[in-house]
Amino acid sequence: MQNNPTKFSNFDFLCGYNIAVLIPCYNEEITIGRVVRDFRDCLPEANIYVYDNNSTDRTIEFAQNAGAIVHSEPMQGKGCVIRRMFADIEADIYLLVDGDATYEVQAATKMLGMAVTQNLDMVTGLRVTDRQNAYRSGHVLGNKAFTSLVQYMFGRGSKDIFSGYRVFSRRFVKSFPALSSGFEIETEFTVHALTLLMPIDDVETVYVERPEGSWSKLNTYQDGFRILRVIITLLRRERPLLFFGVIGACFLVSGMGLGFPVVAEFMKTGLVPRLPTAVLATGFITLAALSFCCGQIVDGIATARLEMRRLSYLSYMPPRR
Repeated sequence: MQNNPTKFSNFDFLCGYNIAVLIPCYNEEITIGRVVRDFRDCLPEANIYVYDNNSTDRTIEFAQNAGAIVHSEPMQGKGCVIRRMFADIEADIYLLVDGDATYEVQAATKMLGMAVTQNLDMVTGLRVTDRQNAYRSGHVLGNKAFTSLVQYMFGRGSKDIFSGYRVFSRRFVKSFPALSSGFEIETEFTVHALTLLMPIDDVETVYVERPEGSWSKLNTYQDGFRILRVIITLLRRERPLLFFGVIGACFLVSGMGLGFPVVAEFMKTGLVPRLPTAVLATGFITLAALSFCCGQIVDGIATARLEMRRLSYLSYMPPRR
């Protein structure tokens, strides 16, 4: 902890914490100045960092004029920016927010307070809105589908895995591998927390549409496929027994479906008239056995990795003093 106290009106329990507000940006000149000033007013003693990601407009200039600490990350992608932020910045508590002025600034104190008083490692801003332009129906459906998929595979966690508004503890940030390069890193946040059994929670926050002239960098279908790929990759890496078990089960069912008639015919006549089918069925059964074996081996490796990551996580002190 740093010795200089942090003063927040009506939030004295945050005194003594070094709080960093992290704002990744790409071509947000219309909104970034407003976002920085709003968080400066809400959290006057917090350090506000803006990391620019190859913007071609005046994002850097407006962020500096608003009083932010500005750095640049040349590798394109939100995941690359967040990985750099987490590596560079030292703080007790981290607040991550997009620079598009769509999130409720006043919710920050509630999220920070919950993280500190309940000793949570991640608090997610659960987006709530009645504005159609803020949250397109396709994005709502995709969010619900992917959130349900992650909850089914990894356990019940956040109800909004794509929210860009989050509070993290230091031990979350410094144990987070940050392997994704784009927007799919938000999914990785939730999976990381669930895998290490971290205490997490959600806070409802008002979500509004972008101001006129500001445009979203999301590509619905392209980013959707990337997120699905990341979920499958994380499943293979974090739940290998389930991943390879499902593949093995598919091979086993296929092999049994093809092989049962051949075996039945052999039992009746002592002949194998459909030799190619018998060979194919044998191949499927062999692949099923190999998949189950691979799942067992990789699961042992994954368990060892998980233990090391858990020990790394536990090496950092929680926010509560």
